[in-house]
Amino acid sequence: MAITDLARHALRAGPRRGALGVLCAALLALDAGRVSLAQDTAPGGVRPIEISARKLPHFQVANSGNARFGSLVYRGGLTLSSPDKAFGGWSGLVMSDDGGRILLVSDAGTWLSAEMAYTETAPAGLARAKIGPVVALRGRELTKKRDLDAESMTLYAGNLRRGEVLIGFERNHRIGVFPIEDGEVKAPTRYVQLPSDARRMRSNSGFEALAVLRGGPFRGSIIAFSERYPSSEGLHRGWIWVKGVPRQLSLVDHDGFDITDAVSLPDGTLILLERRFRWSEGVKMRLRHISAEAVRPGAQLDGEILLTADLSSQIDNMEGLGVHRDASGETVLTIVSDNNFSSFLQRNLLLQFTLTDPKSPTTKP
Repeated sequence: MAITDLARHALRAGPRRGALGVLCAALLALDAGRVSLAQDTAPGGVRPIEISARKLPHFQVANSGNARFGSLVYRGGLTLSSPDKAFGGWSGLVMSDDGGRILLVSDAGTWLSAEMAYTETAPAGLARAKIGPVVALRGRELTKKRDLDAESMTLYAGNLRRGEVLIGFERNHRIGVFPIEDGEVKAPTRYVQLPSDARRMRSNSGFEALAVLRGGPFRGSIIAFSERYPSSEGLHRGWIWVKGVPRQLSLVDHDGFDITDAVSLPDGTLILLERRFRWSEGVKMRLRHISAEAVRPGAQLDGEILLTADLSSQIDNMEGLGVHRDASGETVLTIVSDNNFSSFLQRNLLLQFTLTDPKSPTTKP
């Protein structure tokens, strides 16, 4: 879900007040132009794209000396921009195993493939980037907003040069299998069988988190969570596909955060990215760790909170989460934000953290 949609919910919850109320109202005005932005990337319109990057050496705005937050160590970040009108809205990402390539998907129906550049261990920019459209079966062009709204992505087979990714969509809820050839996302070959209850998700709260388990007893199974589709017990609803058949599981809701993405570590551990937006407090981000042994059909998951951050840190509307291992074997988490195609109200951020011992005490910046 975009911040524009969250702003609608925030304003319904109470009267507009001060700067944040004005911000919510301004964000709502951005939503109408999102589809026309994506239509600049028509089928056959795959093209190179120039991307500028401004480094963010510190995570906390007022405390530049602090790089460790519990089991996470900040490696560095970037503010990304481009003159190309289709650049922005990044809602899902996949990192190559070594962190040398990145694939992004936007909620306006575009993908972006690029090489990641580093200065020592900190991200330094995106090079040799290409952007193109997400299309339908047999390469058919997608033009309706309800069909374009890609919110999640995970590697399904192979790698980012030649393989397959799963892309999850909301509004027109579906999960497609998309081949990758020479780093480009091609037309889907098929769609994953959906659980019957998933069809009752709200249009703007669909498959926001998507992962494939890389280890554990259900290795190879797809995991998906709705952004917000509470059960009668108030739990977040999710699903695990066992031998291709979706079965339900759930996640405990703490403090009204929504789920925005998920990744699996090699042992089957899940890391969840969560977001909360209120007009009275702005946007918050949270990372949660769930052990591999806990992930199974019918499970009520909870897990350990690794990090909670607000606007006192370098965050925005954080929606995409990826993972890789660097040359020294460290586990690196990459997080990107959806700027709603607004260069003056929001930012396209890319942040990286080293994940150390997840049992370390959690820290709130």
